[in-house]
Amino acid sequence: MGSAGRGLVLVVEDEAAIAELAAMYLRRDGFGVHVESDGAAALDAVRRLRPVAVVLDIGLSGMDGIEICKALRAAGDWTPVLFVTARDDELDRLLGLEIGADDYLTKPFSPRELAARVRTVLRRASGGTPAAETFECGGARVDVTSRRAWAGEQEITLTSTEFDLLTHLVRHPGHVLSRDQLLSAVWGYAAAAGTRTVDVHVAQLRAKLGAHSPIRTVRGIGYAADAG
Repeated sequence: MGSAGRGLVLVVEDEAAIAELAAMYLRRDGFGVHVESDGAAALDAVRRLRPVAVVLDIGLSGMDGIEICKALRAAGDWTPVLFVTARDDELDRLLGLEIGADDYLTKPFSPRELAARVRTVLRRASGGTPAAETFECGGARVDVTSRRAWAGEQEITLTSTEFDLLTHLVRHPGHVLSRDQLLSAVWGYAAAAGTRTVDVHVAQLRAKLGAHSPIRTVRGIGYAADAG
């Protein structure tokens, strides 16, 4: 365990070599790092150490990464989570699940990119002081100033990434936005990083918005938010 100016990142990874490499690059980037290799210990570490972010391997033995993230969100803990996945079937498990992850990387990954993704997730989570803005589209409404969102009259809890994605879509009602455009605008990185992350987060948004979701899939291109 260690601490540094950017805050503590919890790395949950049962492959020691990957955990050591991730920890080394995060420390170089100014983060403190604590490493755990199993789910129960990871949950305990989040509660004890209050990390600024969690880098979470999905394919853990016993309690896997998805179960850990669900347990955190069910307990009202919205610490930013960046998933690390090893196989396509793990990505498939993410699709359509209301799990509350903020981003994901697939193995093998660049440790420099991992550190950059953690920085990006934390920038989104910290927000800023935007001008007072409220946007409505279909049955969805977002208040940019307070970073609150509603599905109809029901307030919903979104991760920082989900909120920014929904906001970007409802800011441009009826506009078809490609996955590459959404990656650039919301995540801030190049399309080479992989566009399936957009699909994962759209699926999570639709699950939370339910019948009030204004998001329409445009086959072969991307998504649009329609007023009705």
